[in-house]
Amino acid sequence: MKSENAVELRDIEMHFNMSKEKFDSLKELFLRFVTRRLMFEDFIALNKVSFDIPKGDVFGIVGLNGSGKSTILKIISGILTPTKGKVETDGTIAPLIELGAGFDLDLTARENIYLNGSVLGYSKKFMDEKFDDIVEFSELREFLDTPMKNYSSGMVARIGFAIATITKPDILIVDEILAVGDFKFQEKCEQRINSMINGDTTVIIVSHSIDQIERLCKHCAWLEKGKLKMIGDAKEVCNAYKNQGTN
Repeated sequence: MKSENAVELRDIEMHFNMSKEKFDSLKELFLRFVTRRLMFEDFIALNKVSFDIPKGDVFGIVGLNGSGKSTILKIISGILTPTKGKVETDGTIAPLIELGAGFDLDLTARENIYLNGSVLGYSKKFMDEKFDDIVEFSELREFLDTPMKNYSSGMVARIGFAIATITKPDILIVDEILAVGDFKFQEKCEQRINSMINGDTTVIIVSHSIDQIERLCKHCAWLEKGKLKMIGDAKEVCNAYKNQGTN
Protein backbone atom coordinates (compact mmCIF):
# COMPACT_ATOMS: atom_id res chain seq x y z
CA MET A 1 0.00 0.00 0.00
CA LYS A 2 1.28 3.44 -0.93
CA SER A 3 1.90 5.55 2.17
CA GLU A 4 -0.03 8.53 0.73
CA ASN A 5 -3.27 6.53 0.52
CA ALA A 6 -5.74 5.93 3.34
CA VAL A 7 -7.71 3.32 1.35
CA GLU A 8 -6.82 1.14 -1.62
CA LEU A 9 -9.37 -1.09 -3.37
CA ARG A 10 -8.24 -3.57 -6.03
CA ASP A 11 -10.70 -5.53 -8.21
CA ILE A 12 -13.31 -5.74 -5.46
CA GLU A 13 -16.19 -8.12 -6.09
CA MET A 14 -19.07 -8.80 -3.73
CA HIS A 15 -21.46 -11.66 -4.48
CA PHE A 16 -24.65 -12.55 -2.60
CA ASN A 17 -26.77 -15.69 -2.95
CA MET A 18 -30.34 -14.57 -3.56
CA SER A 19 -33.31 -16.94 -3.49
CA LYS A 20 -34.91 -17.28 -6.94
CA GLU A 21 -38.29 -18.29 -5.52
CA LYS A 22 -41.08 -16.72 -3.52
CA PHE A 23 -42.63 -18.56 -0.58
CA ASP A 24 -46.01 -18.24 1.09
CA SER A 25 -44.72 -19.29 4.51
CA LEU A 26 -41.58 -19.85 6.55
CA LYS A 27 -42.55 -23.52 6.76
CA GLU A 28 -42.37 -23.87 2.96
CA LEU A 29 -39.02 -22.07 2.91
CA PHE A 30 -37.66 -24.34 5.67
CA LEU A 31 -38.84 -27.53 3.91
CA ARG A 32 -37.22 -26.44 0.65
CA PHE A 33 -34.01 -25.66 2.53
CA VAL A 34 -33.73 -28.98 4.42
CA THR A 35 -34.57 -30.99 1.30
CA ARG A 36 -31.96 -28.99 -0.64
CA ARG A 37 -34.52 -27.87 -3.21
CA LEU A 38 -33.98 -24.17 -2.55
CA MET A 39 -32.68 -22.45 -5.69
CA PHE A 40 -30.34 -19.48 -5.51
CA GLU A 41 -28.98 -17.06 -8.05
CA ASP A 42 -25.70 -15.17 -7.80
CA PHE A 43 -26.23 -11.43 -7.28
CA ILE A 44 -23.13 -9.33 -7.97
CA ALA A 45 -23.32 -6.21 -5.77
CA LEU A 46 -19.84 -5.00 -6.77
CA ASN A 47 -18.00 -5.96 -9.95
CA LYS A 48 -14.22 -5.39 -10.18
CA VAL A 49 -14.17 -2.00 -8.45
CA SER A 50 -10.75 -0.38 -8.00
CA PHE A 51 -9.77 3.05 -6.70
CA ASP A 52 -7.56 4.81 -4.14
CA ILE A 53 -8.51 7.40 -1.52
CA PRO A 54 -5.56 9.64 -0.55
CA LYS A 55 -4.95 10.51 3.09
CA GLY A 56 -6.74 13.69 4.12
CA ASP A 57 -9.16 13.50 1.21
CA VAL A 58 -12.91 14.09 1.48
CA PHE A 59 -14.27 11.43 -0.83
CA GLY A 60 -17.89 11.10 -1.91
CA ILE A 61 -19.67 8.10 -3.41
CA VAL A 62 -22.83 8.61 -5.47
CA GLY A 63 -25.19 6.28 -7.27
CA LEU A 64 -28.77 5.10 -7.36
CA ASN A 65 -30.19 2.73 -4.73
CA GLY A 66 -28.69 -0.72 -5.27
CA SER A 67 -25.57 0.58 -6.99
CA GLY A 68 -23.27 -0.81 -4.26
CA LYS A 69 -22.52 2.35 -2.27
CA SER A 70 -23.25 1.01 1.22
CA THR A 71 -21.69 -2.36 0.38
CA ILE A 72 -18.37 -0.76 -0.48
CA LEU A 73 -18.42 1.27 2.74
CA LYS A 74 -18.98 -1.93 4.73
CA ILE A 75 -16.04 -3.55 2.95
CA ILE A 76 -13.76 -0.57 3.71
CA SER A 77 -14.95 -0.67 7.35
CA GLY A 78 -14.23 -4.40 7.64
CA ILE A 79 -17.89 -5.27 8.29
CA LEU A 80 -17.98 -7.31 5.06
CA THR A 81 -15.21 -9.37 3.47
CA PRO A 82 -15.19 -9.10 -0.34
CA THR A 83 -15.81 -12.24 -2.38
CA LYS A 84 -12.81 -11.34 -4.52
CA GLY A 85 -10.23 -8.58 -4.57
CA LYS A 86 -8.16 -6.77 -2.00
CA VAL A 87 -8.85 -3.85 0.34
CA GLU A 88 -6.19 -2.07 2.40
CA THR A 89 -6.70 0.73 4.92
CA ASP A 90 -4.18 2.75 6.87
CA GLY A 91 -5.28 3.97 10.30
CA THR A 92 -8.18 3.89 12.73
CA ILE A 93 -11.69 3.84 11.28
CA ALA A 94 -14.87 5.33 12.76
CA PRO A 95 -17.83 4.01 10.73
CA LEU A 96 -21.22 5.75 10.86
CA ILE A 97 -22.99 3.30 8.61
CA GLU A 98 -26.18 1.95 10.17
CA LEU A 99 -28.38 3.88 12.56
CA GLY A 100 -28.58 2.04 15.87
CA ALA A 101 -25.54 -0.14 15.21
CA GLY A 102 -23.78 -0.65 18.54
CA PHE A 103 -26.86 0.52 20.48
CA ASP A 104 -29.33 -1.46 22.60
CA LEU A 105 -32.52 0.51 22.02
CA ASP A 106 -34.11 -0.85 25.22
CA LEU A 107 -31.42 0.99 27.21
CA THR A 108 -31.30 4.72 27.90
CA ALA A 109 -29.12 7.12 25.95
CA ARG A 110 -26.86 7.46 29.01
CA GLU A 111 -26.30 3.69 29.09
CA ASN A 112 -25.88 3.51 25.32
CA ILE A 113 -23.17 6.16 25.27
CA TYR A 114 -20.99 3.85 27.37
CA LEU A 115 -22.10 0.73 25.46
CA ASN A 116 -21.33 2.26 22.06
CA GLY A 117 -18.05 3.63 23.37
CA SER A 118 -16.98 0.13 24.44
CA VAL A 119 -17.96 -1.24 20.99
CA LEU A 120 -15.62 1.37 19.49
CA GLY A 121 -12.85 0.31 21.90
CA TYR A 122 -12.97 3.22 24.34
CA SER A 123 -12.45 2.66 28.09
CA LYS A 124 -15.01 3.70 30.72
CA LYS A 125 -12.54 6.28 32.02
CA PHE A 126 -12.24 7.81 28.55
CA MET A 127 -16.02 7.87 28.14
CA ASP A 128 -16.37 9.51 31.57
CA GLU A 129 -14.03 12.27 30.37
CA LYS A 130 -15.88 12.74 27.08
CA PHE A 131 -19.43 12.23 28.36
CA ASP A 132 -20.33 15.92 28.72
CA ASP A 133 -18.87 16.73 25.29
CA ILE A 134 -20.99 14.00 23.70
CA VAL A 135 -24.16 15.18 25.44
CA GLU A 136 -23.50 18.83 24.63
CA PHE A 137 -22.92 18.11 20.94
CA SER A 138 -26.01 15.90 20.65
CA GLU A 139 -28.18 18.52 22.41
CA LEU A 140 -30.17 15.72 24.08
CA ARG A 141 -29.38 16.20 27.77
CA GLU A 142 -33.06 16.27 28.78
CA PHE A 143 -33.59 12.88 27.10
CA LEU A 144 -30.52 11.12 28.55
CA ASP A 145 -32.54 8.77 30.75
CA THR A 146 -35.14 7.95 28.10
CA PRO A 147 -34.93 4.50 26.43
CA MET A 148 -33.61 4.98 22.91
CA LYS A 149 -36.46 2.94 21.43
CA ASN A 150 -38.50 6.11 22.03
CA TYR A 151 -36.01 8.23 20.05
CA SER A 152 -36.64 9.41 16.52
CA SER A 153 -34.10 8.36 13.86
CA GLY A 154 -32.71 11.89 13.98
CA MET A 155 -32.09 11.66 17.73
CA VAL A 156 -30.33 8.30 17.31
CA ALA A 157 -28.17 9.88 14.60
CA ARG A 158 -27.21 12.74 16.92
CA ILE A 159 -25.95 10.37 19.61
CA GLY A 160 -24.17 8.13 17.09
CA PHE A 161 -22.41 11.02 15.36
CA ALA A 162 -21.40 12.65 18.66
CA ILE A 163 -19.79 9.42 19.90
CA ALA A 164 -18.04 8.55 16.62
CA THR A 165 -16.45 11.99 16.38
CA ILE A 166 -15.29 12.56 19.96
CA THR A 167 -11.82 11.68 18.76
CA LYS A 168 -10.31 12.34 15.37
CA PRO A 169 -10.08 8.94 13.64
CA ASP A 170 -7.75 8.50 10.69
CA ILE A 171 -10.76 7.55 8.54
CA LEU A 172 -14.38 8.67 9.14
CA ILE A 173 -17.07 6.85 7.14
CA VAL A 174 -20.52 8.46 6.90
CA ASP A 175 -23.43 6.70 5.17
CA GLU A 176 -26.56 8.84 4.82
CA ILE A 177 -26.42 9.57 8.54
CA LEU A 178 -26.65 13.31 7.99
CA ALA A 179 -29.90 12.92 6.05
CA VAL A 180 -32.03 12.16 9.12
CA GLY A 181 -31.17 15.15 11.33
CA ASP A 182 -32.70 18.61 11.13
CA PHE A 183 -31.06 21.29 9.01
CA LYS A 184 -29.27 23.02 11.91
CA PHE A 185 -27.82 19.77 13.19
CA GLN A 186 -26.69 18.83 9.67
CA GLU A 187 -24.81 22.15 9.55
CA LYS A 188 -23.26 21.37 12.93
CA CYS A 189 -22.16 17.92 11.71
CA GLU A 190 -20.67 19.44 8.57
CA GLN A 191 -18.71 21.93 10.68
CA ARG A 192 -17.30 19.08 12.76
CA ILE A 193 -16.44 17.14 9.60
CA ASN A 194 -14.63 20.21 8.28
CA SER A 195 -12.66 20.51 11.53
CA MET A 196 -11.68 16.84 11.24
CA ILE A 197 -10.59 17.40 7.65
CA ASN A 198 -8.33 20.21 8.84
CA GLY A 199 -6.88 17.70 11.31
CA ASP A 200 -5.94 15.34 8.44
CA THR A 201 -8.81 12.89 8.89
CA THR A 202 -9.84 11.14 5.68
CA VAL A 203 -13.62 11.36 5.27
CA ILE A 204 -15.70 9.05 3.04
CA ILE A 205 -19.32 10.11 2.51
CA VAL A 206 -22.32 8.45 0.87
CA SER A 207 -25.28 10.77 0.45
CA HIS A 208 -28.34 11.12 -1.76
CA SER A 209 -27.81 14.88 -1.44
CA ILE A 210 -25.63 15.73 -4.42
CA ASP A 211 -25.41 19.32 -3.15
CA GLN A 212 -23.89 17.99 0.08
CA ILE A 213 -21.34 15.90 -1.82
CA GLU A 214 -20.39 18.91 -3.98
CA ARG A 215 -20.13 21.15 -0.92
CA LEU A 216 -18.04 18.82 1.25
CA CYS A 217 -16.04 16.55 -1.06
CA LYS A 218 -12.85 17.01 -3.07
CA HIS A 219 -13.17 13.81 -5.09
CA CYS A 220 -16.02 11.46 -5.91
CA ALA A 221 -16.76 8.01 -7.33
CA TRP A 222 -19.95 7.20 -9.24
CA LEU A 223 -21.16 3.61 -8.94
CA GLU A 224 -23.72 2.17 -11.33
CA LYS A 225 -25.07 -1.38 -10.94
CA GLY A 226 -22.00 -2.40 -8.96
CA LYS A 227 -19.47 -0.99 -11.41
CA LEU A 228 -17.30 2.10 -11.23
CA LYS A 229 -18.72 4.44 -13.87
CA MET A 230 -16.65 7.58 -13.14
CA ILE A 231 -14.12 8.92 -10.62
CA GLY A 232 -12.45 12.29 -10.25
CA ASP A 233 -13.12 15.86 -9.13
CA ALA A 234 -16.31 15.92 -7.05
CA LYS A 235 -17.97 18.75 -8.96
CA GLU A 236 -17.24 17.13 -12.34
CA VAL A 237 -18.54 13.71 -11.26
CA CYS A 238 -21.63 15.18 -9.58
CA ASN A 239 -22.37 17.30 -12.65
CA ALA A 240 -22.15 14.22 -14.90
CA TYR A 241 -24.33 12.25 -12.46
CA LYS A 242 -27.01 14.97 -12.36
CA ASN A 243 -27.05 15.28 -16.15
CA GLN A 244 -27.17 11.56 -16.96
CA GLY A 245 -29.76 10.80 -19.59
CA THR A 246 -30.09 14.41 -20.68
CA ASN A 247 -27.70 14.15 -23.63
